[in-house]
Amino acid sequence: MLPGLTEQHEKAYSDFYNSTKSNEHLSPRETLLVGLAAAMGVNCIPCQRFYLQECKKAGISKGDISEVLAKVMAVSSGQKRLQFQEVLDRYNIKLDDFADQAGAEPHGTA
Repeated sequence: MLPGLTEQHEKAYSDFYNSTKSNEHLSPRETLLVGLAAAMGVNCIPCQRFYLQECKKAGISKGDISEVLAKVMAVSSGQKRLQFQEVLDRYNIKLDDFADQAGAEPHGTA
């Protein structure tokens, strides 16, 4: 049992988690790869270890694992790009107001 959970909560969590293993739409292989991607995305080291072990048992290839990693990296970097754009928009910051090089005058000030 997980620390901090009552038996009732542990059972509810376990039932829910197990229901995601056998589902209506994803194959067992797809379920493992989605689980691995989710584990990577939320930075869960024990989860990544678990899913990597399960993927190995299921015969999932190194190439498939690499594609999952690449997709997680792409989504993560895209999220950072969009987050940065949101800050620029929210606070009305214009990158064109910054100098092109360190020590140079910002645009429109010369």
